[in-house]
Amino acid sequence: MTEELHHECGIAMLRLLKPLEYYQEKYGTPFYGLQKMFMLMQKQVNRGQDGAGIANIKFDLPPGYRYISRKRAIGSNSVQEISQSIESRFAELEEKFPEKMNDPEWLKVNAPFTGELFLAHLRYGTHGGNSLEQCHPFLRQNNWKSRNLVLAGNFNMTNVGELFNQLVDLGQHPKEKTDTVTILEKIGHFLDENVMDLYNEHKNDQDKRELSSLIEKNIDVEGILINSAKKWDGGYVMSGLFGHGDAFALRDPNGIRPAYYYIDDEIAVVASERPVIQTAFNVKFEDVKELDPGHALIVKRNGQTSLNRITEKAEKRSCSFERIYFSRGNDAEIYKERKKLGELVCKKIMKSIDGDINNSVFSFIPNTAETCYYGMVKQMEKNLKEQQIKEILALGDNVTEETITKIVERGTRIEKIVLKDAKLRTFITSDTNRDTLVGQVYDITYGEVKDTDNLIVIDDSIVRGTTLKKSVLRILDRLGSKKIIIVSSAPQIRYPDCYGIDMAKLGDFIAFKAAIALLKQEGMAHVISDVYEKCKKQEGLDDDKIVNYVKDIYAPFTDEQISGKITELLRPEGMHADIDIIYQSVEDLHDACPLNSGDWYFTGNYPTPGGKRVVNNALINYVEGRNVRAY
Repeated sequence: MTEELHHECGIAMLRLLKPLEYYQEKYGTPFYGLQKMFMLMQKQVNRGQDGAGIANIKFDLPPGYRYISRKRAIGSNSVQEISQSIESRFAELEEKFPEKMNDPEWLKVNAPFTGELFLAHLRYGTHGGNSLEQCHPFLRQNNWKSRNLVLAGNFNMTNVGELFNQLVDLGQHPKEKTDTVTILEKIGHFLDENVMDLYNEHKNDQDKRELSSLIEKNIDVEGILINSAKKWDGGYVMSGLFGHGDAFALRDPNGIRPAYYYIDDEIAVVASERPVIQTAFNVKFEDVKELDPGHALIVKRNGQTSLNRITEKAEKRSCSFERIYFSRGNDAEIYKERKKLGELVCKKIMKSIDGDINNSVFSFIPNTAETCYYGMVKQMEKNLKEQQIKEILALGDNVTEETITKIVERGTRIEKIVLKDAKLRTFITSDTNRDTLVGQVYDITYGEVKDTDNLIVIDDSIVRGTTLKKSVLRILDRLGSKKIIIVSSAPQIRYPDCYGIDMAKLGDFIAFKAAIALLKQEGMAHVISDVYEKCKKQEGLDDDKIVNYVKDIYAPFTDEQISGKITELLRPEGMHADIDIIYQSVEDLHDACPLNSGDWYFTGNYPTPGGKRVVNNALINYVEGRNVRAY
């Protein structure tokens, strides 16, 4: 993607189901759990480079000993920083007690992060800053072991205000009005309530020390989550650890955010991506399961695991952007889907080049578009072979070995034209410096494109188009091709996301700008004010009564008309080559990614009521000139 996005985070939860000595004997290290956690984190760095954190809970330590460890860091090297910090602690212990460094029980008492239960998180700060205090895992502390809560998640709630007010109505005084704090305190409230109910039920017939143990065995994790999640509106996967050793991972009812798990007799593990688990534990694709929407994987202190439905059943609308861009492309399903996206967009490419494959050079914008590129090239080679067969048949009696050889030796011209020569993240650069920076991010390969050629470059998606206009198109034009075709493997991004991806303002989208320009060009500017008035009238309505009227902005025009206006808007001044910008169709997206139908940023079909409220708020903000988020 030419313009990187902040997006949803990554989580990893690991429970060691055997005694710690087991891993020392089998794997030759008392740090088996910690090593696996850092592998899970490192393999998910693509999901978060602004900050990271890890927490660990130790079982069966006597009172007076620290049983919860947590370390967080911010910055692009946060995982390495955390790893180095923890390793330095072990190095200090090894210097003093070298004979103890292979003793799991001694380490458990004397060293951090040597317990049985782990939780890690990687984040992109979508809004509100990026301080250490905003890094997960979050910790809600209490002197009762069972009332401690460690929480980390990949989520964004659309109704934070409502959730905040619910806490206030319960008599709480939340320190922040953020989704993370409200979720932490919501779960914490029902955890407290469950503990106190058990306490009151048994306080007269149990010794107080024994009572604590009884409470820990009977914590109702399922009930706590059911009560907590009743009013949540958003996309989420969250994982929590209770201080006494229960753990859970919970997915939203629409399955918007991804979660996968694997369980055997040694471990129970959850992560945001399947190949991460496959690599870390050397297990097969079919052994790693997808956590069903609306369900929680619950791991009790005694090692018992269960899958429990927590929220009411809803239509599965898993995020298709995961498949296009965010998730690692080495997932077996995602790899095939991305190739299919490249294949399916070839129909439009063929139309744009008038079928002239011979005078066309195919390339891609690194890095996530590379797999789509393979699919595009494969289909173009198929198209070329079909053309060659027709040419050979047209020779009739004039066919000779020389003429056939001349036809079949022509191949699809594939080259690496666009190079990303600097690891610069344009989306965090201030607007005043952006223009200078984006011109330095990309470079090109000279000598492979002629002035009679079409140059086709595929990208995974086009959001704002800023980098295309200010950098990529200008640079590509230096090659002197007759036409430049930029291909997006994703459809036009028309609507905000409110479930974790940093696409929150309508005015940022080049597709929205194109639709507005067309309305004004066609004398239909009244549509903008009409939609604004409809949106304003819905303020204060219940979420289930809200309609996405922003769809009316796009309704008068075809996809091709909007793409044409996008091409016009993104054409830099002084450009010599003709330009065409092509987008995937929504229908072909669903053909390529049939199991992930979440497409609200393309279609405006939001899976939760809160999404429709957010998109209408985004339109109001745009018309009123407020450059702020809609949630």
